[in-house]
Amino acid sequence: MGHRRSHRELTPLGHPIAASTGWEILHTAGIGPAPRRTGPTWRKFPTNQAQGIDAVDFFHLDTAVGRRLYALAFLEHRTGRLHITGVTAHPTREWAVQQARNLATDLGTRMEFLRFLLRDRDGKYGQTPNAVFEAEGMEILMSAPQTPRMNAHYERVIGSIRREVLDHVLTTNKAHARQVLAAYERHYNKHRPHQARNQLPPGADQQPIAVHALEGRRLLRTRVLGSVINEYRYAS
Repeated sequence: MGHRRSHRELTPLGHPIAASTGWEILHTAGIGPAPRRTGPTWRKFPTNQAQGIDAVDFFHLDTAVGRRLYALAFLEHRTGRLHITGVTAHPTREWAVQQARNLATDLGTRMEFLRFLLRDRDGKYGQTPNAVFEAEGMEILMSAPQTPRMNAHYERVIGSIRREVLDHVLTTNKAHARQVLAAYERHYNKHRPHQARNQLPPGADQQPIAVHALEGRRLLRTRVLGSVINEYRYAS
């Protein structure tokens, strides 16, 4: 359980020892703080299995009139592709099932590369969405309660969505929110550089032409969402 949880369980039993004392006892006994005693740690697991992980979670956004909406998004660790499958004001289990089916259809043959679906324990999922992915041979991995670091790649993407779009755009309704998120999804997958992929977007497989070969060519700017995001490329 680790020294913190052991300390928490011992106190109601009438053993008011300090947490540091619990750590010393476990350390002397050769018991480490991690719940997993053998095999790779959780930190190593996503790294070793990144080629086969698809992460999913809900994130919320508020409209200009104060209405809260929920979006469901999936992130492929192997390619870095982002899939924002839908936006709703009422994220029911039936709605989540339909989004899972939509994603399975969109991925097509890429589903063959996925082995794990990483998600939290949100009650909005239920068991039926799990069955959609288990039918494709995937194993469901659930993160520990209130531990966003176990789905750190996904949390970083949601942070990017907020900093780059949602903090600068007032969405008016569900249809507008879908349009905004769809535009960002296209930008994220087709143009936005990713440090983990050597500054390549998820949809690219090679670096552009060397700069010295582009002298004299005209640089074009594409405005996305009214210049909230700008994309730059050379005229063909």
